[in-house]
Amino acid sequence: MRAIIPVAGVGTRLRPHTYTLPKVLLNVAGKPILGHILDKLLDEGITSATIIVGYLGELVEEYVRANYSFNVSFVEQPVREGLGHSIYLAKESLGDDPVLIILGDTIFEVDLRPVLDGEHSSLGVRQVEDPRRFGVVEMSDGFISRLIEKPDDPPTNLAIVGLYFIRNPRLLSACLTDLIENDRRTRGEFQLTDALQMMIDRGEKFTTFDVEGWFDCGKPETMLETNRHLLDRRSLSREIEGVVINPPVHIAPTASIHNSIIGPYATIAEGAMVCDAIVTDSIIGASATIEGTMLRESIIGEGAAVRGRFERINTGASSEIELG
Repeated sequence: MRAIIPVAGVGTRLRPHTYTLPKVLLNVAGKPILGHILDKLLDEGITSATIIVGYLGELVEEYVRANYSFNVSFVEQPVREGLGHSIYLAKESLGDDPVLIILGDTIFEVDLRPVLDGEHSSLGVRQVEDPRRFGVVEMSDGFISRLIEKPDDPPTNLAIVGLYFIRNPRLLSACLTDLIENDRRTRGEFQLTDALQMMIDRGEKFTTFDVEGWFDCGKPETMLETNRHLLDRRSLSREIEGVVINPPVHIAPTASIHNSIIGPYATIAEGAMVCDAIVTDSIIGASATIEGTMLRESIIGEGAAVRGRFERINTGASSEIELG
């Protein structure tokens, strides 16, 4: 089985961080978002992947090749015309074997084995308060009867959350080709939900599976929320003389910390230096420097430096701020 992972988005809501890093390489609870996704695939026994890249795609490829032994191919999406267009560009991966499509900006916790062993295609779903931001599903007799992309008046609150198991990839390829060649767009883009609806109309049966462990990383506040959740599950700490550590935290082995209070819910990445500081509910990027200040609900980019007084800071990578 092969996974298809679209990661071509620019990540405008996470600027300034995404000026220098693609969104999927931002650190959450000690590793990039994409690292959490790939680790989950390995846990499920999936070792082949097609990754669709765009903005800063060379950094994505460099990270994956340096850290994983996947049988992986990279496809470029130079112009972003929707998720359907993205998967269409990877149509060479849509052969006879089932595929799992995973959106690259979402970390999930769900047992996929029953889904992968099932006889039907299946979409991951979750009940949400505002389904207008999602594709939604309507059910009939245990199967999906209709899919609607970001409806103004949602008929249900059962949202598609970015996990798509496709038993019949050749039919999906044919439906995506139909969309592209006939320029069938919804809200100005080629939508994967439209291709899936075409599959349903042509007889493909789709079930759903619940994804309660679904964590958005699309905005600074949701990144921090996801960081908190993952640290509750997997904390990485160590004793450091002169440092008070309030778990859960993630402190990378090469991080240097002196005379500080760390946590709860602090991620300190590789090579970071924290001195005379208090850091809670924050993510400190690789090789960043934090000195003489207090940070809460903050995200500090790779190589950034924050020195001075107690403030709330949200900086991009390779920046330097001095407060005083």
